[in-house]
Amino acid sequence: MSKQILILPGDGIGPEIMAEAVKVLELANDKYSLGFELSHDVIGGAAIDKHGVPLADETLDRARAADAVLLGAVGGPKWDKIERDIRPERGLLKIRAQLGLFGNLRPAILYPQLADASSLKPEIVSGLDILIVRELTGGIYFGAPRGTRELENGERQSYDTLPYSESEIRRIARVGFDMARVRGKKLCSVDKANVLASSQLWREVVEQVAKDYPDVELSHMYVDNAAMQLVRAPKQFDVIVTDNMFGDILSDEASMLTGSIGMLPSASLDANNKGHVRAMPRFGAGHRRAGHCQPVGDDSVGVDDAALQLQPGCGRGRYRKGRQPGVGPRAAHRGHLVAGLRESRYAGNGRCSSRRAAESVISLAPLVADAGKRAHFL
Repeated sequence: MSKQILILPGDGIGPEIMAEAVKVLELANDKYSLGFELSHDVIGGAAIDKHGVPLADETLDRARAADAVLLGAVGGPKWDKIERDIRPERGLLKIRAQLGLFGNLRPAILYPQLADASSLKPEIVSGLDILIVRELTGGIYFGAPRGTRELENGERQSYDTLPYSESEIRRIARVGFDMARVRGKKLCSVDKANVLASSQLWREVVEQVAKDYPDVELSHMYVDNAAMQLVRAPKQFDVIVTDNMFGDILSDEASMLTGSIGMLPSASLDANNKGHVRAMPRFGAGHRRAGHCQPVGDDSVGVDDAALQLQPGCGRGRYRKGRQPGVGPRAAHRGHLVAGLRESRYAGNGRCSSRRAAESVISLAPLVADAGKRAHFL
């Protein structure tokens, strides 16, 4: 049976990075006759230029029908001044909401070859392997009402709403507990319950869900303290579950513990986790770098996103701690790091573009894949 994969390259440096990720997907497909059928469409600024909206209905229908979606970054200065409701980022929010991709998995793993790239001391970050589970379709990014109004004194005032229902909290809490159960059996729920009503409900519901997971140690932490602890002692965490905005911020902070956000994948899951794993971007659109890199974009995260998408461990409850397949695209990616190649924002003589990274992975993949079975390649 064939598997439909929809490629949405996005804007800026996104198309350059996705082009290299597709090469790795095609390698896997050709070597093991996996039956992948790849198709392409547009989202974000590219969709605005083509359709006048950041996500066309026909593109959304194709995404619904696909078994997986590999999505690049969106946005850029070209579209910064257009009407807010049709800006590129609205396409990203729409596809998340319409496909029900509420569970965002954001690992932060420090590979030994990149230990010197972190701004923290090696003894603080060495061996780092944490997973942030971010609620992705609720909270302040989707809340209503929102807008700008004029006060009686003539001053403008803007406002947003941060709503969460019990069911929204419960389902993301279960994702967090499921992940913790197969990793280190530790879950830290991050909120701001000392100030926010939504966080007070969040904590209450998470406590209720915890009763179904007696084997998982649950702790709570205020988001400001969590931000500090990620820098002070990041290895105290195993799995973190938190809301949309807090997860957005903390996952970017966590990624920098590894040296760069450009080396870490991200996936978003629906409620059924029936193979509908959408790899979502963690690199920015990078318009200043688009078309000006040597010879192309300088992030290899697209390669890792593709590998994460193929990996059964990407599914809910299976992203195991330390689970790095011994063979296949991800192993080849590690091999390319061992060889001294790294994305160009890292210091050192081994800087490389995403094209060179993909070429390295492709050259190494047959060697490591021949040492194992097809299942390991996936």
